[in-house]
Amino acid sequence: EQQAAQIENEEDAKRIRWRENAKAPVRIPQIDPISGKAYAKGGRKVATARVWVSPGEGMITVNRREFLDYFPRESDRDLILSPFIATNTCGMFDVNVAVEGGGVTGKAGAIRHGIARALQSYNPDYRPPMKRLGYMTRDNRQVERKKVGLKKARKAPQWVRR
Repeated sequence: EQQAAQIENEEDAKRIRWRENAKAPVRIPQIDPISGKAYAKGGRKVATARVWVSPGEGMITVNRREFLDYFPRESDRDLILSPFIATNTCGMFDVNVAVEGGGVTGKAGAIRHGIARALQSYNPDYRPPMKRLGYMTRDNRQVERKKVGLKKARKAPQWVRR
């Protein structure tokens, strides 16, 4: 009887611990008190972006260049602005980005990831809509390496019967 009661108490304690561990963490804003900016890092393929978000009128600067000059392709611009559309904060924040590595689209993906993380660190209430759309998750797909005997990673030379 005592053993059964002891086992039951242990199981109850486990259940209580599980409930405590299953709770979502309490997120607090992480804003630099001096500059009033929120910082985050984003990544996509080989590109990494360091992003600073501060309240402003919607100016986006990428590597000290104008956003429109750096990304001439419309699809890349839409990709970068999507976290602001998801959180209904278009034109409310100035963004300063330092991005390096990879190509233009990889850089755009890294900036989007960094902006999403920076907005979350500025105000944790912005997290759920961005999480639902997948902006908080780093896309970890990398370029597959070329194999010996193949022309590319998977493309084989033309097959000849004789």
